[in-house]
Parts: sequence; C-alpha cells; structure tokens
Amino acid sequence: MEEKVAALNQQFLNASAEELLAWFASAYLGKIAFSTSLGAEDQVITHMIASSNLPVRIFTLDTGRLFQETYDLLDITSKKYGIDIDTCFPEASRVEGMVNKHGINLFYDNFENRRLCCHIRKKEPLTRALDGMTVWITGMRQEQSVTRSANNLIEWEPRMQVIKVNPLISWKEESVWAFIREKGIPVNDLHAKGYPSIGCQPCTRQVQPGEDVRSGRWWWELPEFKECGLHKKD
Repeated sequence: MEEKVAALNQQFLNASAEELLAWFASAYLGKIAFSTSLGAEDQVITHMIASSNLPVRIFTLDTGRLFQETYDLLDITSKKYGIDIDTCFPEASRVEGMVNKHGINLFYDNFENRRLCCHIRKKEPLTRALDGMTVWITGMRQEQSVTRSANNLIEWEPRMQVIKVNPLISWKEESVWAFIREKGIPVNDLHAKGYPSIGCQPCTRQVQPGEDVRSGRWWWELPEFKECGLHKKD
C-alpha cells in the first residue's frame, strides 16, 4: 500500500484540489466518503463536491457538545447545495457510562479523560461511518498546527484501513478564505468572532490576532497534544 500511495502522490503532485476529488470520486465510486466538521476548509471541499455533483458521501460527527452556530451552518449548507449530510452520533450508552464515571466536564481534569471523551464522541462514530469505505477525504492543512505539518496529500491510514486524501493539505489560510469569498461559500458565524478553528463548545475558545489558528482548541494542553485522535500521526 505504501508504494501505491507514493505513486498516487506523484500522479497528483501538480493537480488541483478539484481534479484530485474528481478522480478519486470516479475511481472509488461507492467507496469514498468525506467527513466534514463544517470548518472553513471543509466548507470549501463541500462546495467542490456539491458544485460538481461528485458521488461522494458526506457526513459529520455530532458529539452532542457542538455550538449552535455549527448546527445552523449544517442546515444552511444542506439547503444551499441541495445535499444530504449524514449525521453520525456517539453510542448513548458509552457517553452515559463515561459521564457518570468521570463527570460531565471530565476533559478539563487530565489528558487521559480528554482523549477518552474524544474517542467516544468522535473516533468511535468515525470508525463506524468509514466502515466499508476505501477512501476518506479530509480538510486538513499542514499549516494548521505542528501536529499536521508532516501530513501528505495522500496517505495510508492504517487504523481505519483507508486511503486518506487531503485535497487542501498545502493550501495557505489566505487561499482558503479567498476561495470562500470568490464562491460565496457559507461559513460558521463564529469565524468572524475570533474562532478560526471550531470544535466542541467546552473545548474551543476565541484566539487573539496573531495566535496559532488552533490555539483555541484544548488551550490548556501543549501544542503537540492538540488532536482529538481522528488525525493522529504515529
């Protein structure tokens, strides 16, 4: 698989994000899915998929702790593009057991609790959502954080056993926002209020001008730990 991924990276070295998406959608028909958190990058990819009517399943993870603005954007996006965005939820019994044992805001207590919460609310639903898929599309960019600087355009994801495609991996933040303005893509209202990266409400805060775009996520932890586990690179 490493040789195949290396060959694909070489094949699409100079391809646009749209060309990359179109090729994978055709080559892996019925086996390709895009996970959106409704962030700026994900909205760009949703636009690319929907405007070209690509046969890609789009889904999002509802952790039960999201901002109302995120739910509003989900509704706006579905209606604007006339698409279905599947919503995947954590197992209720798993959430109940975790909260009853560790407390409702367990993630503030220690790193292990925070990762447990992310695992139950995000990683387990993602694993179910990708069951039977061969390709997983994400909105990751290398520039977003130190934990993503080593990611490539196309990767093999051994934990999920899928080819991971990151169409915007080399895009700069200004390119993302220029594309959004040009295409009139809807975005989360919180972006204009100092939230460049938006996750669960208890684990996301505003950032100051000049701060790292992901500094508002799990702000009480060191930068090298700031991942929910979905994109952990071993």
